[in-house]
Amino acid sequence: MARNTSKTYRNQVMYSVYVRNHTAEGTFEGVRRDLERIRKLGVDIIWLMPIHPIGEVNRKGSLGCPYAIRDYRAVNPEYGTLEDFRRLADDIHKLGMKCVIDVVYNHTAPDSWLARNHPEWFYHKPDGGFGNRIGDWWDVIDLDYSQPGLWDYQIETLKYWASMVDGFRCDVAPLVPLEFWLKAREEVEKVRPGCLWLAESVEPSMIRECRADGLSVLSDSECYQAFDICYDYDIFQVFQDYLEGKAPLERYAQAVNAQESIYPGNFVKLRFLENHDRARAAFVIPEGMALMSWTAFLYFQKGMTLLYAGQEAECTHRPSLFDKDEVAWHINEGVTKLLRTLAKLKQNPILTDSRYEVKALPGDILYASHRRGDCQLAGLFSVKGNASLARVEAPDGFYPNLLDENGHEVEVYEGMVSVKGAPIIFEAPWTGNRPN
Repeated sequence: MARNTSKTYRNQVMYSVYVRNHTAEGTFEGVRRDLERIRKLGVDIIWLMPIHPIGEVNRKGSLGCPYAIRDYRAVNPEYGTLEDFRRLADDIHKLGMKCVIDVVYNHTAPDSWLARNHPEWFYHKPDGGFGNRIGDWWDVIDLDYSQPGLWDYQIETLKYWASMVDGFRCDVAPLVPLEFWLKAREEVEKVRPGCLWLAESVEPSMIRECRADGLSVLSDSECYQAFDICYDYDIFQVFQDYLEGKAPLERYAQAVNAQESIYPGNFVKLRFLENHDRARAAFVIPEGMALMSWTAFLYFQKGMTLLYAGQEAECTHRPSLFDKDEVAWHINEGVTKLLRTLAKLKQNPILTDSRYEVKALPGDILYASHRRGDCQLAGLFSVKGNASLARVEAPDGFYPNLLDENGHEVEVYEGMVSVKGAPIIFEAPWTGNRPN
């Protein structure tokens, strides 16, 4: 783990924006006009998916994938000018948020500036041509980090953007050498002290497949040496398996708990229900009360919360990466209120540093608790929207439900809580046994 990673990242909410599809015009200015609404959701950090020009050779779809970058040091003219981008970043800062941009350093578009000017910095196939080592990424060509000149160019590029932004989300970071990331972090710190580093760490299945093919790929534990935050992909498949009825809820709870012992003490996970590479949460969790519970649990988890633009509108369609496919905005005031309430709850200092544990109870209830000393913040999440009795480790009595704006209380009677289907979060003494 990066030694100076702050645990307070666990109290923050990140919001992911794809400029092309966020508004009808698909520009930096369109996003800028939406900033106040986004901030009112309780968002702390805006992550802009790649802002750079897109290659034309081997384009996917009609407009190309933003992860097939033509020039790391320019902005996509479809989005606006560099001054437009600076204005957007400045307004994000004025509203008290941080701005993070995507870094795509494993590969470029085949017609990139680097491919034309430094072909020696790329991976070459046995026939001498450009290529990539991941089969379905046929619109990109891989870089070769055995070339020292590439390191210098890439780090200088990061320092250039760090003069404008507060951090980087690094695409498929495990495919780039750890030593590069360590050096990059050290150098960028000179320009942007406290720069945020988010790794798109990858699924265990991808790690196994890449290593079986002879490729070097970093585990989450290795990524944490250079990065502040890693994706939650190490357990995301278990989450999906539960939703599809392939695994019991207990297995998911066990996977969450295991993270507490296998990562460093200041580890931060990016917790999400959806992102631009995965199906929308409202699509895979169509039952309203169940989606409400999973959303509340998302914020309750130890780690940074990620919202993907449109999630607050409960969109079911995931926009295409390769074509104009605008988010179908239809603001749901009920969801907006819930997200604002959860964002305020996210600021609770017990979520910064706690003994965190999740249990699967009968009736498809997740019972999660953040404990410090004899105090706990407890959450009960009916992840199928069912009514059920739940046994908790709290004294009998009445406690305010922190998610109920009408002030209704939670009753603990004989160690049990009656869950009606909606999520419940309350503060109470902890009556469980201390570990030996």
